[in-house]
Amino acid sequence: MQSVKVANTMELADRAVGFLLSFISLSIFTYYTFWVIILPFVQGDHFVHKYFLPQEYAILIPVFAGVTLLSFLCVFIGYVMLRSKKKKA
Repeated sequence: MQSVKVANTMELADRAVGFLLSFISLSIFTYYTFWVIILPFVQGDHFVHKYFLPQEYAILIPVFAGVTLLSFLCVFIGYVMLRSKKKKA
């Protein structure tokens, strides 16, 4: 009986984390889409421009994030390959 309560609690926690991650992802996607696609068609003196970074960052931030992700991925794969090589020897 105790394990059923723990499983239900964990399932509820998993759903809460999933909802939070989905909400954050959707918020970032909406912000970025508005920033890159709609904002260039809004006049430069409109008040909405103060809520967004300059347009140069619309390219720099994803490129930096992609390079960082690929770097960590390459380091992780290299680490795993070296570790598995040591186990064989």
